[in-house]
Amino acid sequence: MNTLPAKMADSLSLIRTFTTFPSSQLGSSNYGIVSFLQRNRGSRVSFLKTNWSLEKCCMRVENCLQALRPASEAFAQEATDALKAGKVIAVPTDTLYGLACDACSAEAVHRIYEIKGRKLTSPLAICVGDVSDITRFAVTDHLPSGLLDSLLPGPVTVVLKRGESSVLDKSLNPGLDSIGVRVPDADFIRLISRRSETALALTSANLSGQPSSVCVNDFENLWQHCAYVYDGGVLPAGRAGSTIIDLTEQGTFKIIRAGSAEEQTIATLERYSLLEAAATI
Repeated sequence: MNTLPAKMADSLSLIRTFTTFPSSQLGSSNYGIVSFLQRNRGSRVSFLKTNWSLEKCCMRVENCLQALRPASEAFAQEATDALKAGKVIAVPTDTLYGLACDACSAEAVHRIYEIKGRKLTSPLAICVGDVSDITRFAVTDHLPSGLLDSLLPGPVTVVLKRGESSVLDKSLNPGLDSIGVRVPDADFIRLISRRSETALALTSANLSGQPSSVCVNDFENLWQHCAYVYDGGVLPAGRAGSTIIDLTEQGTFKIIRAGSAEEQTIATLERYSLLEAAATI
């Protein structure tokens, strides 16, 4: 079973310390806190407030733990139902842990921005279950046949034009005519993406500007904001995230972020005769 994060374990330990004294011994001078209160009667109210605060903390800890699940097929339907209900969940990918929601729910997308403290002008990527799903959300007919299947599933985000036929809601990344698309090489998120029958808005599970997360304990401060947190263990890819490539223009590519798979991604693109676009000044 999942280990209890250190901060939560400390909170529970404090609560147990204050709430497990036998009633017959509460007045004993052997207990330092009781002896202190006897000598400092004015501090009793403060102690009671502190104890109540600890009890509330315990309730928050328990609620967070109830949201923690293994990232396994047994919990895929539960995750899918949460997404369809407009909730935000935390899931492992093949690179980092991410926050995900229904990309076509404006309310859920806005909730992700609130959780991360992210600027609304910073775009979100989407995740789909299979490469064949990408054409529902972005333009791919200018790409060499087989290219996307060679890149995906994998630790790559491909940036493509939305096009007029995209079923994505206009409220997602307003003002942009392109969209980053992921098909992670990770079974759980692909399964719930398929079952949700839509695209998932996906971003790293961390506060904006903070290090990315490779295990659930890295973002325990965000658990309380998620309907569920799915634990896939420690992810081995490091904190570099996916390699982001711009494929909006025919015959060329541009590396937006090196990420964890830059070298092999460039090799694949060049094998399909794509040229790296000249850097703009």
